[in-house]
Order: sequence, then C-alpha cells, then structure tokens
Amino acid sequence: MTRGLFAGVADSTPDPILSLMDRHRRDPRQNKLDLGVGVYRDSEGQTPVMGAVKAAERRLFDSQDSKAYVGLAGDPAFLDAFTGLALGADVPRDRMARIATPGGTGAVRQGLELVRRTRPQARVWLPDPTWPNHTAIAEAVGCDWRLYAHAVPGATTLDGDRMLADLAGMAPGDLLVLHGCCHNPTGLDPSATMWAEIAALCLRTGAVPFVDLAYLGLGDGLHTDAAGLRHLAESLPEMMLAMSGSKNFGLYRERVGMLAVLAETADHANRVQGALNTLNRLSYTFPPDHGARVAQMVLDDADLRMMWEQELAAMRARLDLLRSGLADALEAQGSADLGIRHGRGLFARLPLGTDRIAALQETHGLYIVGDGRINIAGLRAPDLGRVAAGLAAALR
Repeated sequence: MTRGLFAGVADSTPDPILSLMDRHRRDPRQNKLDLGVGVYRDSEGQTPVMGAVKAAERRLFDSQDSKAYVGLAGDPAFLDAFTGLALGADVPRDRMARIATPGGTGAVRQGLELVRRTRPQARVWLPDPTWPNHTAIAEAVGCDWRLYAHAVPGATTLDGDRMLADLAGMAPGDLLVLHGCCHNPTGLDPSATMWAEIAALCLRTGAVPFVDLAYLGLGDGLHTDAAGLRHLAESLPEMMLAMSGSKNFGLYRERVGMLAVLAETADHANRVQGALNTLNRLSYTFPPDHGARVAQMVLDDADLRMMWEQELAAMRARLDLLRSGLADALEAQGSADLGIRHGRGLFARLPLGTDRIAALQETHGLYIVGDGRINIAGLRAPDLGRVAAGLAAALR
C-alpha cells in the first residue's frame, strides 16, 4: 500500500469554462465562436489593451523608481481612487476599511473569510443563478450558504417578488451577496425601486449586503451602474464591496481588485482594518501593485480619465448594438429575444439544456457555457444571422 503524502489527493472536477475554452481552441473550423469565456472582445475578436492603460503604463515605466513592497492593505492612492469611483465622495471614509486584492475573486474570498471568522453562524445568501465561483468560494471557506430567486433562463426581468419572499428569511448578521450591475450570468439587474426595497429589507432583517462589482461602466454608464450600490451605502449602517478592474480597465491578467467594508462606527472600521490586514498577511502578504497603480493613475489624471471613459463608452455601445442585433435576428427567425435585448453587460442566459448546447457546438461551432450563458462580447456583427439561426433551431 502506498503511503505517499499525495496519494490521497482526489481528482479535481475540471472547470467548465476552462474546459470549454480548450475545446474551442482545438476546433479546426474557421467559423467557430467562443461565446463562453467572460472577457470583452472587440470587432476583431481580440481583447485589446485600452489606450488610457497603455498611456498610464508608459508614465509609470518612466517615473517608477522602486519595486519595493507596498503595505499590507495596498497603495492608499489606489484604494481612494477605487472607493471614489464606486461610492462617490459622500460615504464617510472614517467608517471604511479597505484592502487591495488579487482581482475581484480575491476580494470575494477575503470578504467571505472575514465573515466566517467574525460570525461563523452567518448564512450567505447567493442569487440563483450566480457566478459559479461564488458558491465554490463559500464552500471552500466553510460558509453556510443558500440560494434566493433571481431570474429563470430567458426571462426579460428579474423575479423581484420571489427574490424578496426568499430573502424575508434572512437573520441579523446574515450576508446578502448582490451583483452591483450587469448580473452574471443573466444580465438582468434590479430597478431603482428594487434597490430601495432591498435596502429596506436589510434594515428590517439586520442582514448585511455584500456587493460584487465586476462590470462597473459596462451597463448604463458609471453613475447609473453605481446607483444601487450607493443607495445601500447611504441607507445602511454596514455593507461590503468586492470590486474588480478586470473588465472595465481591461486589466485581466494584472489582477486588480479591492475589498471595502463600511462599518457602523469608526472604531469598528479600525478593528476591521486590522482583521483585513491580517487576512492579507496570511494569504499573499502584499497585494499586487502594478495594475492597481495603473488604474489609479488613469482615475486621478483628468486627461487619462477622459480617454478611459470614452473607451468604456465605446465598449458599452458595442455591447448594446450586439444585444439589439442578436435580438432582432432571433425575432426574424421567429424566436423571442429571451431577455437579450433587456439585459446589460456581457452576459445573457438562454433556456438551453446540455444536449442542445452540445448540438450547437457540433453543428454550428457555437461554444456556450453549460448553463446556457452566452457572452455577448464574443459575437461579431457579420455572424449575428448565423448565430440566431443556430440558437432559434436549438430553442425549437
């Protein structure tokens, strides 16, 4: 009998999106389309480096005179810039604790770890459906989690009545995970009225919202996309925010993220800051700085920020055109638009079973995640008719 240390390591379940990418890569057909992986692509199918980012990196290259460590929490200028971008200037900074993290994923992980250590009995409420890594991280951290209704595949709006009914069961200290905008995978977000109802429900139950903000600016614009989050911050004594710079700055591989905690008092915030610093120390010690510094430079320089906002607006406009174009093409095929026209951001979720998704790959070279999620940015305008024909046939 083998007694090796690693003999008992179990086989890992392959990540479905990474497996999809691999199958797409090995497909020799020229007309194949990857509608699975959640990255922005331009009309040439590329994920470009934004012009504002390139300009900031040139300045950083010329001016940076050290690669020494930053603090445990990350660069304060970056934290201030990201906090202002998400929350504006009105949230009291003395009630906030913040750390830079490796991407939004790192922020989610550190936030759930903080809650598990602080209040082990807290339940984590996740939307159904949600980004699969939400449930995976909650399981890995050891949180007690459950689902609340969000929207069924093909819906044109989220199911607000069922959502509020499910969340009525929250208890004081429970954590309510919300997508700040451009919900992944449905693209369907709460209305302003719904955000107000969510805030009121948190006040009544004592639950604390944890907003995952991964797509700010890719829905209806920076201010509109942040409106729900800002309402929560203004209305509630406590909340958490996980923020990513991957999509809206195109800094995917630089892993730019922030975890921010709004506490009830400045004293609570000071203690939370110490706990967050400790979490960073125990995991990766110092967060990555290059991408964070680039994002901060873009946000703090008037010319670079104007350039970035214009590029972001162009990305948003392209997504809107692709949404309406695919919805029109589906309707021309005699199919409903299935919420595509009504969604925001990169994603829509179609009512397709695994057998139909497999058939779309085999017959049409369309690669879609197994839950029916499609990445709108993976489309190209000349392919909309072909894609719509394949989807309409599968939907029938």
